[in-house]
Amino acid sequence: MRTFIAIAIPKNIKDKIGVYEEPLKKEKAKISWVKPENIHITLKFLGEVEENKISEIYEALKKCVSNQNPFDIEVMGTGGFPNLNRPRVIWVGLKKGSEELKTLAKSIDNELEKLGFQKEKRGFSPHLTVGRVKNIYNIHEFVKKMNSIEFKGDTFTADEILIMKSDLKPTGAVYTKLHIIKL
Repeated sequence: MRTFIAIAIPKNIKDKIGVYEEPLKKEKAKISWVKPENIHITLKFLGEVEENKISEIYEALKKCVSNQNPFDIEVMGTGGFPNLNRPRVIWVGLKKGSEELKTLAKSIDNELEKLGFQKEKRGFSPHLTVGRVKNIYNIHEFVKKMNSIEFKGDTFTADEILIMKSDLKPTGAVYTKLHIIKL
């Protein structure tokens, strides 16, 4: 099964992201928008995992977070990867709490490497993916519009991490919580 490790985002913040996206969706840029209910912080993408390995992952993650207290995350700002001149991903930023997220992601990466998962090659960059650019047609107009709208997020407390299953459907990904690990 296709799996990843994540932190859930509260509905009120997903709703604010939805309001922010409304005028952007009217632009003629070719962007595949992430459904608001699917927006989350990905700490590590695991890919295809055998079902019998999930309990090992769960135990490893419990070890990773045993000394991690809940912490606040401020959702604020927007941008694109690799940059806004030629973006492939449109994101909403994570300000306060980003250092804790980096530390947590590194700890997860190190612990899961012991189970045979490959370490991340790129550094962890805390963000919420909200869209994927499918074609750069009209992208400069889109970026101009994006920069003209200020995104005002909110702060929430991260108090758990999730092991998630992702089923790819023609209508988009469907996510299912497999395990919850409290911080």
